[in-house]
Amino acid sequence: MPKLGQYSFRRILLSKILLLSIPVLLLGEYVTYRKAREGFLQTAQQNLTESAERKGENIRDRIEDLRSTVTTASAAFSVQLAQPQVASSLVQQMQSWLGQDVQCIQLVDLQTQRLVGSTCGNQAIHPNWQDRPLSPTPTGQDLRSQVQLTPTNSARLATQTPRQRQLNLVLSAPVGNNQARYLLSVQASLHRQSSSQPGSLTGYTIVADQTGRILAHPNAALIGQNIRQTLMPLIWQGVFDPNAQPHQNQSLTWFQAEGKDWLVSSSPITIPIGANQTQQWTVLAVAPADNALYGLEGIQQVLMILTIGLVAALLFATYYMARELARPIEQLSRYALQIHSRSDPERSPQNFRIQELNHLAAALDSMVTRLEERAEELEAAWQEAQIASELKSDFLATTSHELRTPLNAIIGCVRLVRDNCCDTREEELEFLQQADDAAIHLLKIINDLLDIAKIEAGKVELNLQPVHIQDLCHQCLRMIQPGAEKKRLTLALDVDEQMGEIPLDERRVRQMVINLLSNAVKFTPEGGHVELSGQIRYGQQLVQDNRPDHSPINPTTAYLCLEVKDSGIGIPKERWNLLFRPFSQVDSSLTRKHEGTGLGLALTKRLVELHGGTLSFQSTPGAGSIFRIWLPYDR
Repeated sequence: MPKLGQYSFRRILLSKILLLSIPVLLLGEYVTYRKAREGFLQTAQQNLTESAERKGENIRDRIEDLRSTVTTASAAFSVQLAQPQVASSLVQQMQSWLGQDVQCIQLVDLQTQRLVGSTCGNQAIHPNWQDRPLSPTPTGQDLRSQVQLTPTNSARLATQTPRQRQLNLVLSAPVGNNQARYLLSVQASLHRQSSSQPGSLTGYTIVADQTGRILAHPNAALIGQNIRQTLMPLIWQGVFDPNAQPHQNQSLTWFQAEGKDWLVSSSPITIPIGANQTQQWTVLAVAPADNALYGLEGIQQVLMILTIGLVAALLFATYYMARELARPIEQLSRYALQIHSRSDPERSPQNFRIQELNHLAAALDSMVTRLEERAEELEAAWQEAQIASELKSDFLATTSHELRTPLNAIIGCVRLVRDNCCDTREEELEFLQQADDAAIHLLKIINDLLDIAKIEAGKVELNLQPVHIQDLCHQCLRMIQPGAEKKRLTLALDVDEQMGEIPLDERRVRQMVINLLSNAVKFTPEGGHVELSGQIRYGQQLVQDNRPDHSPINPTTAYLCLEVKDSGIGIPKERWNLLFRPFSQVDSSLTRKHEGTGLGLALTKRLVELHGGTLSFQSTPGAGSIFRIWLPYDR
């Protein structure tokens, strides 16, 4: 029975999969919705920008056409107005051929300050026309530059129907051959407002001058007002504010009006309004945000249906998968609980429908087999640990014996001298010399132990310097010469004189050679001989030697070979495995006879390996031994 806070595998699997997959699914749906919305908005931006640019180009082109038309009419009036009584009929004729965009034509006599011709009543359409002075008509100058353009939002025009809410302009031009006697004014509507249907991104048209004054707007009541007071300040700051960043042709801005969101894109146009005068107008294409997102509602419905279907499919798949996984896992768990009481031929349940669970069952069988093998290995390791403990005890006993022997000699000799037990000065000196020899021997044991410990801890660094091998070998022979002379041993040296200086750690190499020479002198009977030789050899000459580290040898690699050959007692083959163990000797009786510690060869082996070389030997009982130090030789 499960404990408190524990749940079945099926319940955990079902809950975890649902908790992980459903948020991911919903997140994916949300990201898809956001991406679709961004795509619609990007399309709206492009369409509105292009619409604003087209509207601006149309307004600019239409104004140029009107300027040309007014210029042509002004020239025609200058020729035909020789008789003022024909002015009214000429104005009426001009209204008929200028088109429906022209709403009113007026001709003002600047001398009498009276209307001499009008198609829209007696109210003047040109502001401040009374202030227009009589001036000579320039010659040799483009007459279109004399056309003055003025946007208007008079009370009479504000009564237009929504279809007539247009950009209303008044264009004025002087009329006269030599002097501007008349003023011809034409009122025209340049842009008919377009509706904004769902899905359409043409947009409504708003035109404002460089000060922000609205010149055209779907709501006629706003014409003449400042856009900064009627729309979002962001539009003013981003489009009309001269202190803002430079205006860009492609821009998309959000604002709220009439309780809903709107999108606006702008396009600047430059309009000439008089002689050498221009204004910067901004044409805005404005569309409801719902138009841009018109197709998003269908996508949202599809995503909702898809989400519900995927969640249902996920619930069914999760429940089925939990059942298919739980059954074999429960069988495997029962098998695992009964392993301790199973019989040897019994195996874990297999042949499941899920391949991975079959692999798990096979792995479980393999694990049980390995555990049994590990149990056997642990038993063997325990036995080896027992042996190692015994060896440790032997090591401690040997070490304490080897340390106590010279230490007792030192203490004994010093006390004999201190207690005046010596009869002569020569006897005192003999005891002091014995104490000194024992102290040197004790120091060597301690140094060897410390060197082995440092090497195994990785704290020994080599100091490579060019070394003359022949001089090094001479020094080593001189150091062991007193001991050899006591046993009447013959010392020989054979070093290749062609070898120059070789980069080595001189102190460590001298230590290795002296260790081998000391062993050779120690284990060579009186009258024997010890030979030290040095030469360059190749790896193929090392293959037949016995090597304790069994390191791979490249037959073509050159080595510096330092060889110590003696005619000593030799080493039995069954004892070769003890040669390089600290405090291990071939024969304990010989150890006691020759007062050795067994540290020399162990230290030499580690120092050779530290140089990247190897140590080899050949030995025949009763005939002597040959030890060779192989150090890589870099030419």
